Amino acid sequence: MMETKPPSPGSGGASPGVHHHRRWAAPLLASVLLSSLLISASLFFSSSRALLLSFSPLPTAASAEPLFVEAKLRQQQQEAHARPHRAVPRIAYLVSGSAGDGVALRRTLRALYHPANRYVLHLDLEAPAAERAELAAAVRADPVYSRFRNVKVVTRANLVTYRGPTMVANTLHAAAILLRDGGDWDWFINLSASDYPLVSQDDLLYVLSGLPRELNFIEHTSDIGWKEYQRAKPVIVDPGLYSLQKSDVFWITEKRSVPTAFKLFTGSAWMMLTHRFIEYCIWGWDNLPRTVLMYYANFLSSPEGYFHTVICNVPEFRNTTVNHDLHFISWDNPPKQHPHYLTLNDFDGMLNSNAPFARKFGREDPVLDKIDQEILGRQPDGFVPGGWLDLLNTTVKGKDFSVERVQDLRPGPGADRIKKLVTGLLTEEGFDDKHCV
Repeated sequence: MMETKPPSPGSGGASPGVHHHRRWAAPLLASVLLSSLLISASLFFSSSRALLLSFSPLPTAASAEPLFVEAKLRQQQQEAHARPHRAVPRIAYLVSGSAGDGVALRRTLRALYHPANRYVLHLDLEAPAAERAELAAAVRADPVYSRFRNVKVVTRANLVTYRGPTMVANTLHAAAILLRDGGDWDWFINLSASDYPLVSQDDLLYVLSGLPRELNFIEHTSDIGWKEYQRAKPVIVDPGLYSLQKSDVFWITEKRSVPTAFKLFTGSAWMMLTHRFIEYCIWGWDNLPRTVLMYYANFLSSPEGYFHTVICNVPEFRNTTVNHDLHFISWDNPPKQHPHYLTLNDFDGMLNSNAPFARKFGREDPVLDKIDQEILGRQPDGFVPGGWLDLLNTTVKGKDFSVERVQDLRPGPGADRIKKLVTGLLTEEGFDDKHCV
């Protein structure tokens, strides 16, 4: 029997060491292949997912998160305003004046005051700094104002030209302050030192308590008539936009056409606007408020057109308008730039108008004393009597004052007059068809 000779080290046969290496090499190779396969698969599916996401459909209207920022802002505002209303609303006032109006402004504030409301006082840059400082000192020193801290004096005053856009800018400035520092209010009313109330705040709040909070009282019309040629087409410049010295507006030679991007409206410069609409003018979650503001920067008497044009060109707000400025004003026919000054001869007309405010009054005119005595029941330098005076001693110092119940108000005959006016406006035949026409 022939023996088989073991292979020599140099021959092609496998040695025991070689068999040992083959035992661990195969698993290693399999592991490398498997790892490569897993990495490739991971990269493939990640790329596929990114590709899939890049072609994913846009969010639908039913999506929880709006796609566009305007819709998101509008949704936030709707959510904010969906909260239950308080029983008794709050009013935010701007009361503005110029040089020499400090005393009149303080008197108007006294007649308007209610601790649940908010007030911004503005003496324009034409007023001496000393007069503005005196006004601010009087507010700080008053124990009621300092207790409720709801009266603010604009210390960095604006230069205001009545016929120019600076008056609109000043109104927006005050509205922004009221939104920032006391945003828990329902309506905004702009007045001047030559305005005066014909009702108590309890009268006004009592009537407003029964009204929808989305109503905007703004006198307006799209029939601009002679204003097309004397105001819309001429281009003016208001030096108050860039100068520290007050001067009248001036005209440039070129004229412009009537806008086609929006429709012009005109009306009274005095109004009562909702919190929601004021917020829209300041925030502008679409660009219309800014576009219209820039247009009216070169428009004569822009306070009589800016808010009117904005509100009537926005579907969200155009049907919220009530065509009245809540004022008794005695105009020439046709109207001139300024109304008549009201005197004792106008007292019955003011009362019979049922309006809550009147203008324009001369400083310390005797008719103001008659209004205080016979309508408001206000003593010299005193407040108008109201339910809040009864609650004064029960209110914790430093806390916001609010009237929790309508029953805590003390309305008088003024409430009946306002109610008659407002009821007549809201029940007028064809009211729903007369918004922004």
